[in-house]
Order: sequence, then C-alpha cells, then structure tokens
Amino acid sequence: MSERFERIAAAGYDGVEARMPAPEDEAEFKRLLKQYGMVYVAQIGRDGGTIDSFTRNVERAAGFEPMLINSHSFRHDANYEEQLDYFHKAIEVEKRIGIKVGHETHRGRAMYTPWSTERLLKDIPELHITADFSHWCVVCESLLEDQAHRLQLSCERAIHIHGRVGYAEGPQVACPAAPEFQAAVEAHFQWWEQIYNHKRQRGDSAFTVSIELGQTPYQQTLPYTLQPVSDTWSDSLWLANQFRARLASLSNSRLSSCCLSGMMCQKHCLTYKSKGKEAGA
Repeated sequence: MSERFERIAAAGYDGVEARMPAPEDEAEFKRLLKQYGMVYVAQIGRDGGTIDSFTRNVERAAGFEPMLINSHSFRHDANYEEQLDYFHKAIEVEKRIGIKVGHETHRGRAMYTPWSTERLLKDIPELHITADFSHWCVVCESLLEDQAHRLQLSCERAIHIHGRVGYAEGPQVACPAAPEFQAAVEAHFQWWEQIYNHKRQRGDSAFTVSIELGQTPYQQTLPYTLQPVSDTWSDSLWLANQFRARLASLSNSRLSSCCLSGMMCQKHCLTYKSKGKEAGA
C-alpha cells in the first residue's frame, strides 16, 4: 500500500479515490493519506445498493474525513417510486453526516441514462451526481449529441467527475492520446469544463476529477494473449496533464498553477482512482 501511495503522489496527483480498506488496514490507510497530504474520495455502493447499506457505508466513510463520497446508488431496474424513496432517504443521511455525496451515472445503477437522471434531478432538487458520462456514451451509442439539454442539468448538479473517456461502442477508449479518439476526448473535456464553470459560478471551494482509466476488462486487449493495447498508468497521466492544461487556459482560471502549491481560493484536485491492482490503496 505504501508503494502505491508513493507512486501516486510522485505522479503529481492531489488525492486518491478508492473503496474503503479492510478494517485491519484502516489505520495504515489513514496514516498514508496524512503522510502524503492526499485528499480522499470514498467510493461506496458495491454491496447491494440498499438504503441500509448506503447508510452504513456513509457512516463508516465519515471516519476517514473524505472530501466527498462517490456512491454507486440503487438499481437501474427499480421502479420509479422505489428510486424516489431511496434518494430522499439518502439525502437525509447525507445531511446528518455532513459530507457531500455524488451518485454516479453508472450503468446498472439508477442514473444509468441521461433521461432517468434528468427525471430524478428535477424531482429532487437537493440530489447531486458524480459525472461519469462515459457510461452514457455506451447506453446512447453516441457522444450524446442529442442529449444536450439533459447534459446541461446534469453538469449543473455534478459535484465530482470520473475522468474516463468513453465512445459510442464502449466505456473506455483504447488510448486517449491516439488521434482516432480525439473527438471523444474533446467531447468529454467540454462536459468537464461545463461542470467546472458551474462550480466556479456557485463559488464552490473544490473541483475534483478522479482520473479513472480501468484495467481489463475496461482496457482493451489483444485476442488470445490478453495483452493490453496501451498502458493505463501512462494514459492516465496524459489525460490528467491534458485536462490540467485545459483548465489553465480558461479565462480567469488560475487553478492549475495554484493547486500544486496549495495556495488558492478554489481547489482544483485531480485524484487518481484506485481500480484493480495497479493504483491506490
């Protein structure tokens, strides 16, 4: 675990997003967060998705003092009244604990489409999302060209971003630096910029992006050998650096230059999401 934290910090990331460690590793995990000055985004929701499990996980996550909590929330096949009941109760838990929760736009979850998310956001004004629009690219089999009005509302209500680049036929391009995927990269960068602009207009104190390029099966592989077609660690660094530069180029944006020294009124945090054996704690 120590080596992973060291590598993430050395790469210039400001934090780590990961599921909570096993109880026997909790003290070490907290020590390493403090040692490396890392912010923490807690990921919850992979154990059934009931409101009881959500409550238990949020209560435990609070002990890590995370910047925010990302949740895989409820089921895509639940009826709408069940979804409303779940999210109303989830907001009450969030208020009681006092830590912001972003409900991820993930396949298999309640917010797996732009239209299901729009309906929930309109009916529950206090509901917020973690924007992972790569999943919507797959569901809609497009770069969401016909979903602009729904994306507008989703960007307004996003409190966190998962920085994966999807395309019409999959949730993750083979290599974001490759020229054949630049249209997809540009589409995602524009969505992330919209979220940044909304947060800046609200005067939010933090802007977080978890660079999330998954290994196999997210990463594409060669047949028979299962050799990855690209290196996810290098690709993640490329994506993080490209988006930092993109933000720095925005008018009146001083985030990228300031965040590295910690002297800023708004924190721009690019976290590296732990996924599989490669990254994070």
